[in-house]
Amino acid sequence: MKPADLMVREQIERRSVSNVRVLQAMREVPRHEFVPDDLRDQAYEDRALPIGWEQTVSQPYIVAFMTEALDPQPGHRVLEIGSGSGYQAAVLSLLVRNVFTIEIVEPLALRAAETLSRLGYHNVRVRSGDGHLGWPEESSFDSIIVTCAPQEIPAPLVEQLREGGRMIIPVGEPGAQELILLEKHGGMLQRKSVMRVAFVPMTGKDRSVRDDSPHT
Repeated sequence: MKPADLMVREQIERRSVSNVRVLQAMREVPRHEFVPDDLRDQAYEDRALPIGWEQTVSQPYIVAFMTEALDPQPGHRVLEIGSGSGYQAAVLSLLVRNVFTIEIVEPLALRAAETLSRLGYHNVRVRSGDGHLGWPEESSFDSIIVTCAPQEIPAPLVEQLREGGRMIIPVGEPGAQELILLEKHGGMLQRKSVMRVAFVPMTGKDRSVRDDSPHT
């Protein structure tokens, strides 16, 4: 059995991720291509791995769980905040029409763009910039996935999420982060706390939705 197949069976399916398309994407994307050379022998283990500049690639289960939560459809346009190595974007690229991904660390953005292009994920666009601001000229998005943790939900991301769209985002201080699933209806947010998580902090200019902002 290939390492990716074993990863899906042992780490992801057993933890109740069941979307067939998501599971197949996790099997197909070569995770070892998105980690440093000296960590390739650990690429399919159930843990996050460092990728430089104090950033990580998330553990496979979290990638699959967050992807499934978005309910990705073939015609969707998805915004990712926190490209990292490009692994999450590669998984999404097999499930949706277009992926737009932003990474604040420019060397990581350049490396992710090169890796994604080399491996043939041509429906992904990568830019270096402040994820708090989103990608306004390409909005609105069917879904938004954030793979770094702001202290509050950035208001521009809410604005760029289409009506009926979903956002999954870790929020909070290190050591006290929650993964939150949001749905936008009538311009308001339906908010569900999903699980405790540990992501790298989101850096950049913080423009956020405060606790008194509209949500249900």
